[in-house]
This record gives sequence, structure tokens and C-alpha cells, in this order.
Amino acid sequence: MNQKTKPWIQIKNSKRGFGSDNHSGVHPQILESLSFINEGHAASYGTDDISSEAQGLFKQKFGAQALTQFVFNGTAANVLALRLMCETYNSVLCSDVSHLNVDECGAPEILGLCKLIPLPSKNGKLQLEDLKKAVIRRGDQHFSQVRAISLTQPTELGTVYSFEELKSIISWAKSENLYVHIDGSRFSNAAYLLNKTYRELTTDLGVDVVSFGGTKNGLMFGEAVLILNSDLKKKAPYVRKQLGQLPSKSRFIAAQFIAYFRNDLWKEIGSHSMKMAQELRLRIEGLPGVEVMYPTDSNAVFVKLPQAWIKSLREQFFFYVWDELTFECRLMTSWDTQIDDIIQFSEALKSLSQQNRQREL
Repeated sequence: MNQKTKPWIQIKNSKRGFGSDNHSGVHPQILESLSFINEGHAASYGTDDISSEAQGLFKQKFGAQALTQFVFNGTAANVLALRLMCETYNSVLCSDVSHLNVDECGAPEILGLCKLIPLPSKNGKLQLEDLKKAVIRRGDQHFSQVRAISLTQPTELGTVYSFEELKSIISWAKSENLYVHIDGSRFSNAAYLLNKTYRELTTDLGVDVVSFGGTKNGLMFGEAVLILNSDLKKKAPYVRKQLGQLPSKSRFIAAQFIAYFRNDLWKEIGSHSMKMAQELRLRIEGLPGVEVMYPTDSNAVFVKLPQAWIKSLREQFFFYVWDELTFECRLMTSWDTQIDDIIQFSEALKSLSQQNRQREL
């Protein structure tokens, strides 16, 4: 083999860390699905049998009225959802720490053509009383009109809205004639934790659109936008096309979701990543110098660490510093996180904690 073709092999042996479930590889069963359909020809733009089968599976999960629109990434999923719900003079209420508000480079406003109104969150979650206060000046032509709320489930801080919290917020939103969007890049984790079906957490409560994650859940690429409100379906294909998010070979996204749902693989992936997060929390909580910040409902553990520890830790196990002022860090687990990864990281953290105590004595 020519030497120039070899460098990619080095990447195969890169060490697992806690940066993101985006960092993991593709789940073997999902990767196998891509190989399996990679023969012959199939119709394009979602008119093939594989895409139709995936559409059917989403209908089984979310209800017969569900329309599935495959897109390439999460930002596109959220933008498409907002475009369906809002006119250019509308605004969307969201959490101050939501991906929508913090990590999408203004795309919701520039491409979603609406205004975001971030509200203060408690452990990442919007509070009903704050939502009520934000719905003001209705009918005032000088003021952007609130049209929708976006709930991240699980939240950016790894917490999960309880079923009663969802029911309360969504019921109020419907009484105010507001659309409800769920940003669900890790939505399966919430369904697993709450022991509820996808439909019970969305369609039955009155949710209008869901951004359903794939990439963070073992897929190579691809997300699904689920339009549950029939009034929003008609323009969805045209808006997706305008946004440059109509996949030509959509069967390669669809096949991954078929594998994801088959034999409840989604439960295996979600339960493992969440179990690993709980194990991580258990092993590091209470160590001197380590402050665990929020409930660990999903597959994220947030901790405050002394600044001096972070560089050496990240050289061994990569993770993100969530807040560069407080040195709050995010530790993410994924479908391929192993118990040895947890043990090695916790031992490294324990060693730093002990060294710090010795210096203080």
C-alpha cells in the first residue's frame, strides 16, 4: 500500500473520551444497515422503498399522522421546524442555554426567519411561570408576536422534563394558541428514563414538531423532523428543499433509523450511555475539589473542576469546558463508552484530588 494512503489508520486507534456522543463511531448494527443497502439502484429524494419503510416506522412510533422529513444535521432540523411554525414577524420562546439559542450561529433567526426570546432556565428547563410572563403585547404591530415555544428534551444540561412538567407546559401553550417544538437530539434517552412511548411524550400531549436526533445516538449522519400537526405538513417539503436539506440518497438516512428502531436498539443505546453517565457520577461525586452541578438524567455529567487540573485531564480524556469563567465542564458518555473508560478517568481525577489535598496540608 502506498504510504500516502495510510494516515487514516492512525485515527482508528484514537482514545475514547468524554467530549460528546457526536465523537463516537457508528453503532455496528447501524453501520451494517448502510452496507446492506449499498447495492443496486433505488429511486431518489425519498421515493424509494427504504425511505417509505422508515416513514412507516416513525408513524408507528409517533402516530399515523406523522410526516417525516430527513435532514442532514440538527441545526437544519431545528431551522426547518421553526420555519414551519412561524412567520417572519413571529418569535419563539426558548431556554437561555438551549442549543437553539447558544450553538447554532444565529441560524434560527437568519434561516428560520423568526426571533428567539431566551428565557432563564432552572437546571436547563423552562419554567411555566416565566413562559406566561413572556407572552405579552399580543396584537401590537410594534412587537414581535410570540408564536411557539421550543423545549429541549433532554436539556443541554442533561436534565429531563418530567411527564407532568411537559403536560403542564404544553397544555398551557395550547390554551394560548402557541405551537410547541421539541428539540430532541437525544429524545430517546428521555423516553427511556420516563418509561413512556414516543407518542405519549409528543403527539398525545399536543406537540406540533419534533427534531429527532440520530447522529448523537449511533448514526453516521442524519436527523428526522417529525411534523405531527397536519396543518404544517403542506409546506414542509418545499421549505426543506429551499433550505438545501432534501437528501438525494435519502435511503442512507432512512436505513439507519430502521436499524435504530429494529429490536429496540434505541433502548440499548440509550440505556447504556445513561448507565455509564450514572457510573461516572457515582465514582467522582464527593471527591474533594469536584462539584457535580445538576441531576444526571441523561448521558451528561456536569462538574466544576479546579482550573489547574483541566489541562492534564484533557490530555488523557478529552472533554469540553462548558463555562470558561467558572470552569464548569461537561462529560458526555455514548453508546461505546466502556466501564474501563470510567474507571481510568475517575482514578485520574482521584489522583489529582489527592495531590491537591496533600499540597494544602
